[in-house]
Amino acid sequence: MNTTIATLLVIALVAANLPFLLERILFVSAPKGGQKGFAWRVLELVLLYFLVGGMGFLLAKKIGPLQHQGWEFYAVTACVFIVMAYPGFVYRYLWRR
Repeated sequence: MNTTIATLLVIALVAANLPFLLERILFVSAPKGGQKGFAWRVLELVLLYFLVGGMGFLLAKKIGPLQHQGWEFYAVTACVFIVMAYPGFVYRYLWRR
């Protein structure tokens, strides 16, 4: 179970940084203006948050019975996901000028 959780955290770390490292819109098409806008990056970050959350949901369901989670749980996990995206944000907007 520890390796499963560690793997999910590594996947979340990589997924949180992907919008800031890749230039394709939704990882499929290249933007017409040359660079992807910040709004696209935020949209991809939200989509990846739900994708990783779904993976976590499936893994929790596989391990045992699911526990009810309130809004606080999702607020905290969203904040942790945003903090995980910080290295990609720094690379894109602060370091690589």
